[in-house]
Amino acid sequence: MNKVNFQRELEKLLESISGNGAEGPGGAAENRPPRLFLHSCCAPCSSYVLEYLCPYFSITVFYYNPNISEWEEYRRRVEEQKRLIAAYNEEGRGYPIRIEEGDYDPALFFDRAKGYEDCPEGGERCLRCFDLRLRETARRAALGGYDFFGTTLTISPLKNAEALNRIGAGLAEELGVPWLMSDFKKKDGYRRSVELSARYGLYRQDYCGCAFSKAERERGRRRG
Repeated sequence: MNKVNFQRELEKLLESISGNGAEGPGGAAENRPPRLFLHSCCAPCSSYVLEYLCPYFSITVFYYNPNISEWEEYRRRVEEQKRLIAAYNEEGRGYPIRIEEGDYDPALFFDRAKGYEDCPEGGERCLRCFDLRLRETARRAALGGYDFFGTTLTISPLKNAEALNRIGAGLAEELGVPWLMSDFKKKDGYRRSVELSARYGLYRQDYCGCAFSKAERERGRRRG
């Protein structure tokens, strides 16, 4: 998958959806829009992704992030996600967006991270974390009969889009639900997410959420 242009593949899919008539509320389509089960890491990262995709898909945001080590931090991020979705739905940006909250069990993450605690950010520990979250997303998408599953994680300049798409494609083959290829940082997606975060006053965390990334953030602050 090294040479795949994930953004271009996504654009081709969106064009085909529009061509089939699923072009959003008010369109001429009689067919229902495809249903997307979308893993979200946080409200800021989802802001642009939801704006971009909700005219094409009936989206259920799946908030599943057991990597967030502290309960208070987890709840703050969940509530921001819900607030953003409510605002988008009120504005009628596209098809109504739903949210489903997964189980919060940090022990699952720490079990996956065992033996990889000293890996640098972006290394094997992160890949195992991606697999944990996307596997549960794919499982629930398959059970729910969704047309696609995907993630907002590829919007981050700090996340490896190729690795995320490789994991997602593998899970799609394993669990039988199509993976939505993406590289949402392209086409100024990340910049747009910053703009939307400012517009809605979203809490923008400065670490991914796990205890290891928080410790790395603190070391960076001490270094000045």
